[in-house]
Amino acid sequence: FGTAGLPHILMRFFTVPNAQAARKSVLWATGWIGYFYLLTFIIGFGAITYIATDPAYVDAKGALIGGGNIFLGFISAVAFATILAVVAGLTLSGASAVSHDLFATVIKKNVADSKTELRVSRITTLVLGALAIVLGIAFEKTNVAYMVSLAFALAASGNFPVLILGLLWKGCTTRGAVTGGLLGVLTALVLTILSADIWVTILHHPAAIFPYKSPALFSMIVAFATIWLVSVTDKSARAAIDHDGFDDQRVRSETGIGAAQASGH
Repeated sequence: FGTAGLPHILMRFFTVPNAQAARKSVLWATGWIGYFYLLTFIIGFGAITYIATDPAYVDAKGALIGGGNIFLGFISAVAFATILAVVAGLTLSGASAVSHDLFATVIKKNVADSKTELRVSRITTLVLGALAIVLGIAFEKTNVAYMVSLAFALAASGNFPVLILGLLWKGCTTRGAVTGGLLGVLTALVLTILSADIWVTILHHPAAIFPYKSPALFSMIVAFATIWLVSVTDKSARAAIDHDGFDDQRVRSETGIGAAQASGH
């Protein structure tokens, strides 16, 4: 579920000319990402079965040998390409969210022109890049493996419930989506801090308050339940607009008919 809410997928909606192209782009992205996940298991277990049990590939200490500099260079190239793609997706999603969703929609009330949005997007890209560099230097010697599961947990708790219910449930309202998404993200973040990876390993407490490694199972439930509860109790004028516009939105999301074209910038 976390994969469906990651920037690797969501960025596809920002780089296509129309809704039909977005559907095709997302289909290709999810297909290749799913294929990669399957290969990870197949190649990993295959290597364990056929190589780790062969004395010719194991040294006296039990470590695998072979490959040499060529194999090391190949792995390094794949890792670099993967990091580049991830950073590009995160940067593009963050810059688009700040320039369009926050600046143009919330701050400027939909009156900002394309040039201004583009300028804000470029500034945001520089800020995000600088922030990433600073954090990378600050945590250079810290094991941040827990952030991998945290990223999936945040995406599964904040983005995925909003996307699913917003597209498939007519009763979902703006207030419910915002409240549920925020509460899901906060729940995932708090539970991750209380887990052993941070509470014990980094903060050096004797025992973890949250006994599981990933909070997604619990934070997703919180997000879905909050969206449902807030939406069914929302009697505001905005909720009525959301309900009335669901059918048109469903047609646009499924067929692309009536969808707006890409922005000029």
